[in-house]
Amino acid sequence: MKLFLRLSLMMIAITLFFNVFSVIEAKAQGQVNEILNRMDAHYKVLKTLKADVTRQQYNAQIKETDVSSGQISLAPGKGRDFSLRLDWKKPKEETLSVVNGKYVAYIPNIKRAYTGNSDSKTVNDKGGNVLKIMSMSKEEMKANYNIQYLGQENVAGNIPTFRLKLTPKAATNFKFADLWIDGNGMPIQGKVTRLNDDTDSFMLANLGKNVVINASIFKVNLPKGTEIVKS
Repeated sequence: MKLFLRLSLMMIAITLFFNVFSVIEAKAQGQVNEILNRMDAHYKVLKTLKADVTRQQYNAQIKETDVSSGQISLAPGKGRDFSLRLDWKKPKEETLSVVNGKYVAYIPNIKRAYTGNSDSKTVNDKGGNVLKIMSMSKEEMKANYNIQYLGQENVAGNIPTFRLKLTPKAATNFKFADLWIDGNGMPIQGKVTRLNDDTDSFMLANLGKNVVINASIFKVNLPKGTEIVKS
């Protein structure tokens, strides 16, 4: 009789545990869908974006972080295509422009420019992975990643955000990515953790949404004598 009672209580406890877990999981998934819907709605009304940008690249082997800062200009196009220009100011000047699937990366101090397709390794090395993830649609995210809601966090001191963790469903060159999305559905921070535990993160600040941006700024005018390297 006692054995039967203990087994019955154990079964009740297990049933309650899984019921509670299912409720929590359903609530978390509902939160993920709400955040993704906000991101999609925000992107649809975003015509242009100008912002300050900070990039942090952490080397897990030597435990050092390189920090770059500059400005970003973005104009969404058809679907999820966009025109992008990154002007790094510190610690060195460099410009990256992406238009119609092509990129130009110009390094003025050595008068050299790299050109090629926007999905190339060069663009990924310059943060393309992070920026691409930050601009993905809800359908793209769900198709390519397992998405986990990690709760609310403040970034840049006092900006409340929702944090999502994206784990690739297929083998890729990174373990997972984290996104911090504000209440409007704007991703203001993204971080990729690579297979060797190095990380690459972008943070946007002083956002200017739907401001006037001349389309000509996305074209990088290379000075005469610039060495051009195609990739």
